[in-house]
Amino acid sequence: MAPLEPTGPVNGLPERYDVFGTKVSLTTVREVSDALMTRRGISVIIANVHSVMASRRDPALAEAIARADIVTPDGVPLTWALRLDDLEAVRVTGIEVLTDVADRGRAAGIRHYFYGSTAETLEKIAGRLRSDHPGIEIAGLFSPPFRALTDDEIAEHAREISAAGAHIVWVGLGMPKQELWMQRIRPFLPEVSLVGVGAAFDWLAGNQPMAPQWMRDRGLEWLYRLSKEPRRLWRRYIYNNPAYLVLLGNRWLRARFGRRG
Repeated sequence: MAPLEPTGPVNGLPERYDVFGTKVSLTTVREVSDALMTRRGISVIIANVHSVMASRRDPALAEAIARADIVTPDGVPLTWALRLDDLEAVRVTGIEVLTDVADRGRAAGIRHYFYGSTAETLEKIAGRLRSDHPGIEIAGLFSPPFRALTDDEIAEHAREISAAGAHIVWVGLGMPKQELWMQRIRPFLPEVSLVGVGAAFDWLAGNQPMAPQWMRDRGLEWLYRLSKEPRRLWRRYIYNNPAYLVLLGNRWLRARFGRRG
């Protein structure tokens, strides 16, 4: 099989490679956090198996992910696909990027805005970050209504974020809602970076425990999360994971037997 073709870099951003229809960035936590601290108005999506498989069925989501500047491989199974083409892929999670920027961004005066979840969760996040990273600048917290937003509401929320002087908005609406929201609001915030971090909000707030490191390293984080929230997550995993493994198996076969001659 011929090596995957990169789509970039665009303006010095990490190159992106195809993972079953989703262009994923070959990058690291430090590279992403550096980009967020030195650039304005970039969009970062933290992608996993659910993102890849859902975008194969949802054109609007696929477009939102395609328009992002960086799409990190959050999840060992995405790095497996990239490594089949001899790419040195490492996992880049939302919580790693967030905490790295929270720590190093203090010296640069980075102002953070948190959008999503509940007011209680946002206050827990702010408290945790202020405790772990003294001097961090939190520009604002906003818990939006749990429904589809109107265009006027999107514009109003953008004005509030801009007025707060935010440099980065960390978005915790869950996939695909956060990716679609980021695409809608981005034209109103050309100087503000957007990062969709999903479950990182609950982990930072202490609402949900993270999977043990050994499970994360072996691509079994989904199993741990399923054990904690079976009623909410079983539909996602019962289709997406087997389907992804079939695609991955086919890629492995092509990589193993298709490079002759």
